[in-house]
Amino acid sequence: MSDQLELIEALQDKRKQLLTEIHKVIIGQDRVIDDLIIGLFSNGHMLIEGVPGLAKTLLISTLAEVLNLSFSRIQFTPDLMPSDITGSEILNQASNRTDNYYEFIKGPVFANLVLADEINRTPPKTQAALLQAMQENQVTYGNRTWKLDLPFHVMATQNPIEQEGTYPLPEAQLDRFMFYINIGYPTLEEEKQIVAQTAGVNDNKINRVMNAEELIAAQKAVRSIPAGEHVINFAVNLVRATRPNEPGASDYIKKWVNWGAGPRASQFLIIAAKARAALLGRLTPAEEDVIQVAEIVLQHRIIVSFAAETEGISSKDIIKHLIQKG
Repeated sequence: MSDQLELIEALQDKRKQLLTEIHKVIIGQDRVIDDLIIGLFSNGHMLIEGVPGLAKTLLISTLAEVLNLSFSRIQFTPDLMPSDITGSEILNQASNRTDNYYEFIKGPVFANLVLADEINRTPPKTQAALLQAMQENQVTYGNRTWKLDLPFHVMATQNPIEQEGTYPLPEAQLDRFMFYINIGYPTLEEEKQIVAQTAGVNDNKINRVMNAEELIAAQKAVRSIPAGEHVINFAVNLVRATRPNEPGASDYIKKWVNWGAGPRASQFLIIAAKARAALLGRLTPAEEDVIQVAEIVLQHRIIVSFAAETEGISSKDIIKHLIQKG
């Protein structure tokens, strides 16, 4: 237990080091970077949505480099096959034909941090190839199963503008992502810095802050943090308040929401709150930690009604309303 306490107490310094190293490459996007770090220490998968050119790929690859994690990038396209992700068997022909055998060649999913770039550009059959890996940390091909090396994180990206020829992720797969993170345009000053830095020679050397073993130990330590009953009650009540069929549901929710968030949302709220508290140097989460991660945990788990869509009311608006209501 004392070792875990030492790990938790050291996380605040680790966070500062991570931010310092990442900002050698990435200008701005402080909230997005913080959310990604919380997601990693929570041992979750993340879906990032933003227009092209906002350095989503560079941010994720830099994060992998700083944490000394193995990294692979999969460009999702309409002709991508499941075996292009998981791997496939090939016939290994030896000089002696009696020794021929099939060998499994591992696909790009066998990495600590997998970037699923533009995940909504490939058909559901291929999207589903990630489901077992994301849920069970293993891959099955034929009658054999291979364990993935830990830590294992999928960070997927989506382009919110161009929707022609895309395949929206089904709700069951969306629910596997702990966070849904929106990345926006930089500020004027940040954009000036980006142009100045990328138009010249960037000699900044990235230093590795942690490794895979240290990240796994930190993830376990975060899970060991106790959460007060009032914090758990706050998170669970917030999630249950999103459900229109829940006894006592407000007229607001019944009007604007078709389906609310499930129990996995309550679990993720508490785990993320624990990670945020630890990264800020606290040994127990507060209701404020739950509030700060509520949007990225809940927005893709709330399905608004047709009436809400016509009125321009989004799941983010629903979450803000529930938090303000208390």
